[in-house]
Amino acid sequence: MNSKRRGITAASIAGASILAVLASGCSSPAGSGGDEKITLSVTTFGTMGVDANYEQYMEEHPNITIEATNLEGGGAARDDAYAKIAAGTGLSDVVAIEEGWLGTISEVSDSFVDLRDYGIEDVKDTWLDWKYEQGTDADGRVIGAGLDIGPQGICYRGDLFAAAGLPSERSEVAAYFGGEDATWDRFFEVGEEYVGATGKAFYHSPRFFWNSFVNQQEEGYYKADGETLNIEGNDVLKEQFAKIVEAEQAGLGAGLPGWDVGPEAKEGKFATYMCPSWMLGIVQGYYDEGTTDSGWDFADVMPGGAANWGGAFLGVAENSEHKEEAAELALWLASPEAQAASFELAGPFPSTLDGQELVKDSTNPFFNDAPVGEIFAARSEGVVAQVKGPEDSNIQDNVFGPILDRVSQGEITDGDTAWNEALKLLDQLVG
Repeated sequence: MNSKRRGITAASIAGASILAVLASGCSSPAGSGGDEKITLSVTTFGTMGVDANYEQYMEEHPNITIEATNLEGGGAARDDAYAKIAAGTGLSDVVAIEEGWLGTISEVSDSFVDLRDYGIEDVKDTWLDWKYEQGTDADGRVIGAGLDIGPQGICYRGDLFAAAGLPSERSEVAAYFGGEDATWDRFFEVGEEYVGATGKAFYHSPRFFWNSFVNQQEEGYYKADGETLNIEGNDVLKEQFAKIVEAEQAGLGAGLPGWDVGPEAKEGKFATYMCPSWMLGIVQGYYDEGTTDSGWDFADVMPGGAANWGGAFLGVAENSEHKEEAAELALWLASPEAQAASFELAGPFPSTLDGQELVKDSTNPFFNDAPVGEIFAARSEGVVAQVKGPEDSNIQDNVFGPILDRVSQGEITDGDTAWNEALKLLDQLVG
C-alpha cells in the first residue's frame, strides 16, 4: 500500500446499527483483566477507524485507559516503529503494522509477542486464510492480528461523467469499463473519451494505477520467496509502465501529487480515483463533514480484475509491561464486530468473514448511497495475497513514485527512459 493514509473527521459515516452490534457482541470474556489500573498505549496511522472502538473497550474494562497515538500515515508509522526497534526505546503496547512493510517487520519479529500464546488460534477461522497467514512469520509465530483488507473499485464523479456524455449510473459505468472483463487498455480508452469531450484530466496521478497493477500480479516487486527482486527484466511491469507514460502524454493525468488533492477534487479537475476500501475515507476527507452532494460515486469494477491494495495488522510489543492485557485489547480490536465499526467510521473493509457479513448492507451517503458493503465483498472475490518483500513499500514510495511524478510533470516523456530511471533509483536505494 502507498503509505499516506490520511485521517478524516470521526463519525461522518458511523452506522448506529454496527455500533450497537459492537456494544452487544464484542464483550471480553468474563473475569478478564483485573482491578489494577493500567494504561495501554496504541499507535495507529491514517484512516484505520480503530478509534471507533476505544470508548467501548474502556467502558467494558474500567481498569484500563487507552493512550492512543495516530500517526499521519503508514510511512510515518513505519519509520516510527523501525526507529524505536533500532534504538531499543520501546514500542507502544499495541502497534499497527501495514501490509507493505510487514516483510521487514517479520525480520525482527522477536520484537513482538507470538499471539498464539494469547489465544489467537482459538479464533483463527475468523479470518480469511490468506490474511491470517500474512500475519505469521517464517517460524510460524503469529505477530499480527489482521484488521482490514483493501479490495478495489473505481471512485468516479458521476456528474462529470454525465457532462462528458459518458454513462453515470454506477452499474452502467461498471459495464462501460468492461464489467468482469475490464482491462487497463479499456480504462485508458475511456479516459481518452473523457479528455476529448471535456479537455480536463481523467485522473489525478498515475501512482495509484501503477500500484494497483503491481498488486494484481502473482508476483509483484518480489518473487514468491519474498527475497528475490522481480523488477529488472520484468517485461509485464515494463510494458504497463510504458502504457502509463503514454496515457500521461495523452493528457489523461492532471499532473498532481498522489495525496492531498482536496481542492482539485472539489474543483472537478479530475473525474476518477482508484479506490481500495480505505481510500473512500481519503476522498471523503477532502470535503466538509456531512457532504452528500459532491458528485462522487463508486462502481463495482476494477481494470485487470481483482486486486488488494493494503491492509493492516495489530501486533503486541515484546517490551510491553502488560502483554496479556495488550494482547486481549489487540484481539478485541481485530474482532469481527470491531472491524465492522471501523468500516462504518472510515471505510477499511473487514478481513474477517463475520465482519464482512455485518457490513454487507452498508451504504455510503457521500458516494451517492453506493452499496459499499456489497461492492467490496464482490471486489474481494478472487483476491490472492501477494508476497511482500522487505523493501516493498520503499520501492513503491521512493523508487517508482518519484519517477511517476516526473512523468506526470512532463519531465520524462518516454517509457523506456522512465523505466531506466526507475531502475537507477532501485539500484541506489535497494541495491
